[in-house]
Amino acid sequence: MGLRDPLPTDEVTRRLAALEGWVKAEDREEIHKTFPVEYFAAIEALGAVAKAAKELEHHPDVELHWGELTFSLTTYTAGQRITELDFLLVDRIEDVLTRYVQAEAAG
Repeated sequence: MGLRDPLPTDEVTRRLAALEGWVKAEDREEIHKTFPVEYFAAIEALGAVAKAAKELEHHPDVELHWGELTFSLTTYTAGQRITELDFLLVDRIEDVLTRYVQAEAAG
């Protein structure tokens, strides 16, 4: 199975169960998570995530609001389906945001 091949629903469910806070949208093939992070730290984190997304040739949807940053992932090149590529980016996002959320908590 390739990085852009759609994953079966049961595989998506299994993989999400192992991830804290990531959920599948009810009305579309997309996974998302909202991180609590200060606004300007979120902007810095976005730069790091953008670099990872570019390396993976992925295009996540992002929402930035006061005190939170949300990532929504689907593989557009697979017909807006959830693929291994989405989970690779999840790992990168978690690595980046963990640093910013922890730094914010430390003050």
